[in-house]
Amino acid sequence: MSDVARHAGVSRTTVSFVLNDRPGAAIPDETRHRILASIEELGYRPNAGARALAAKRSEWYGLITEIVTAPFAVDVIKGAQDRAWLDRKFLLIAASEGEAAQEAAALDKLLEQRVEGLLYATTWHRAVTLPKAAREVPTVLVNCYDADGELPSVVPDEVTGGHRAAAHLVAAGHERIGFINLDPGIPAAVGRREGYERALREAGITFDEGLVVSGHATADGGYTAACELLDRADRPTALFCGNDRMAMGAYDAIKERGLRIPQDVAVVGYDNQELIAAYLRPKLTTLALPFEAMGAKGVDMLAALAAGQPLDTTQVTVDCPLLERSSV
Repeated sequence: MSDVARHAGVSRTTVSFVLNDRPGAAIPDETRHRILASIEELGYRPNAGARALAAKRSEWYGLITEIVTAPFAVDVIKGAQDRAWLDRKFLLIAASEGEAAQEAAALDKLLEQRVEGLLYATTWHRAVTLPKAAREVPTVLVNCYDADGELPSVVPDEVTGGHRAAAHLVAAGHERIGFINLDPGIPAAVGRREGYERALREAGITFDEGLVVSGHATADGGYTAACELLDRADRPTALFCGNDRMAMGAYDAIKERGLRIPQDVAVVGYDNQELIAAYLRPKLTTLALPFEAMGAKGVDMLAALAAGQPLDTTQVTVDCPLLERSSV
C-alpha cells in the first residue's frame, strides 16, 4: 500500500480510503483514478489474510465434500458458487473422500482461513455426524442431515419424487407398477416408497407387496431385481427404478425376454445421471436429483445465518423434477 501511495503521490490513508470505498472520504475523482491506475500498474492486491483478521470476516465460505470426483459434484459446487457470488462471497473447497480424519483436518484448515460459514455435502442422502468444531461458524448440510438434529440441512424431496414417478406411470395407463427400490432403511428408499404407495392409493390401485423388490444401487442390482419381477406370471407392465444405474440393468432384463420398452414395459429411473439417462435406448424418463438447486439453497441458508437471521425451518426440501423422455 505504501508503494501505491508513493507511485500515486498520495498518503497511505488516501489509498486505504479508495480501496475500501470509504463513504464520506471526499476524494477527488482525479485522485481516485490516479490511485486505481497505480494499483493496476503495480499489480497490487490487498492481503486477504490481514483484511480477514482486521475485519473478522473473510468473504469466504468453506465447502467440505466427499463428492469432488462424483458425477454430481460440479452441480453442487456450481449452484453454491453462483449463489455465493451474488453476495460477493467465494468458496474454498476441501475434499474429504468420506474419511473422518480427513474431514476433521479439512474443517480445521477452513476455520484457520476464517471462513464465514460452512457447507457440508454428501454423495447420497443420509444422516451424518460432524466434528464439534463445525458449530464454531454457521454450518448447513447439503444432501444429508445432522444425526443430532442440531444443524440445518437442505435435502431432496424424496416423497414427492417417488409420488411423481408412480403417478406418471399411472397417467400412462399402468396399474401393475413394479418398484425396484434402493437398500432398505436409507432416506431415499423410505421416502420414494412412501410416495409410490401414495400415488397408487390416490389412483385406487391396490398395493401389492410382491411388486416391490429391493436391490443394490447398481446395474447388476437392477438387473437381478427386474428379472425377479418380470418372471412373475402376472408381471408388471411398468418399472419404477430406484436410480438410473438400476434402470440400465432393468433394460437388459427386459430386452433379454424379448419385451419392448415402452410398448411392453415402461421404465422410470431416478437421479438423471446424464451419461446413463440420455444415452440409453430408448432414452430414460427419470427424476432429477436437484444438486445445483440444493447447493444454491444451502448458501441461501448460510447467508441468513451469517447475517444473524433465524431460519424458518431447520430442514428444507428441494423438488426433484420429472424429465420425460422415451421410456414411458
